[in-house]
Amino acid sequence: MTATPTDATTDRSADVVDAVDAVDAVDARVPLRRLVPLSVQHVLAMIAAPISTVFLVAGTLKMPPGATASLLSAVLLLCGAGTLLQSLGVWRIGGRLPFVMLPGGAATALFLQIAQEHGAPTAAGAVLLAAALLLAVLPLYARVVRLFPPLVMGVTVLLIGIAMIRVAAGLVTGPDGTGEPRTVLLAALTVAATLAAYVLLRGVWRQTSVLIGMTAGAVVAATTGLGTFAPAAGSGFAPPAFLPFGTPRFDLVAALPLLVFSLTTLAEITGQTVLNSETVGRTPAPERDVPRVARADALVSLAGGLFGTSLMVTSAENIGIGRLTGVRSRFVTAGAGVLLVALGLATPLSRALAGIPAAVVGGSALVVYAVIAVLGIEMLRRADLSGTGTGTMTAALALTAGLLPLLSPHLYAGFPAWARTVLGNGVVAGTLTAVLLSALLGRFRPGKPAVALPSGGVRTPLDANPSGT
Repeated sequence: MTATPTDATTDRSADVVDAVDAVDAVDARVPLRRLVPLSVQHVLAMIAAPISTVFLVAGTLKMPPGATASLLSAVLLLCGAGTLLQSLGVWRIGGRLPFVMLPGGAATALFLQIAQEHGAPTAAGAVLLAAALLLAVLPLYARVVRLFPPLVMGVTVLLIGIAMIRVAAGLVTGPDGTGEPRTVLLAALTVAATLAAYVLLRGVWRQTSVLIGMTAGAVVAATTGLGTFAPAAGSGFAPPAFLPFGTPRFDLVAALPLLVFSLTTLAEITGQTVLNSETVGRTPAPERDVPRVARADALVSLAGGLFGTSLMVTSAENIGIGRLTGVRSRFVTAGAGVLLVALGLATPLSRALAGIPAAVVGGSALVVYAVIAVLGIEMLRRADLSGTGTGTMTAALALTAGLLPLLSPHLYAGFPAWARTVLGNGVVAGTLTAVLLSALLGRFRPGKPAVALPSGGVRTPLDANPSGT
């Protein structure tokens, strides 16, 4: 049946109404009685990430309980400030979308790797350099993002997950690499509690399974003697410590892992921004919104580098809550930002949480980084790994370059220092190999395939991130 002019006009009017409703839904004010529980739900969905990240950093770097409590306050405050910035927006900073900000799981892994190899001040300097690089490349966004198709992203995330499983195991075994039966048992019980929560629970509670597992592990440690639960001493407020690791050191070669990763986050930010826009009913405009989201990420990350954290990133997990509840308002996540700031100022809570045993943190971290490795495999599945293309060879050689430093740590011992830093870091070596081979061998592919962007983040469904990265 042929549509009449009246029908066509009606259809166009309906489209206009739908567009207006979508815009109104994103910018709609939510009554306080509804805003509070909806905001709490968002906080519950993401709170495991900042807490587990702080414990992982503190355990790996052997930070005392007082410094751990201060770092937790800093991370929660930065999460709250970043969430407010992304949700409300200031000038061209922030996507004005219902985003929540987290410490990146994959970025934290690289931060710790740099800290272990070159010292915490160098790791802090690397965060500042990576955030500055992200700001600097935004004018070239369209060109840079094409360097990181799913194949490259998959290799990077898989190598990060594998490398950090080794770091997490070190929290269980201790610096000598020999684990006591009681610490291994405590870590295993933490993993089991996390798995049980993930399998048996649903909705928001399932998303906090890492936090539930960590809580269960801490309770077991305190009640059975398998570990020591020692909250940080002190009273009153303990504001975040400025430059907790001392003056940052800037070493471009040592910072390469985070510098490369900061560029890969542009692909992740693109996928998340498009997904969030579609969820709230807004027509995706990545050329406008992605730089705004990335600017907020970079600016909060600059602040993070000054307060002892790694790169801060927007969260994809909370987009699922928006779909589940049907509430599209960015003021709900802004409310979550206010709650996070309040939690960051709740010093007694930070002091209590700082006493969780290292073996419990290690058990939680094993789950988190194992899932990150699996996310890398899922990204590789989106790439063309058929026998007829060049993707299989690219992935194979890139993974070989990335795994060699892990399997043969002294392979590059006779090389100059700068070469050992680049080639001896599995994430950097594998990612650079993937980028170069993808660009070079791509010329031999039949046709010219479009670049696919990931629709999810480099973070785990358990909320590690950590995306993440």
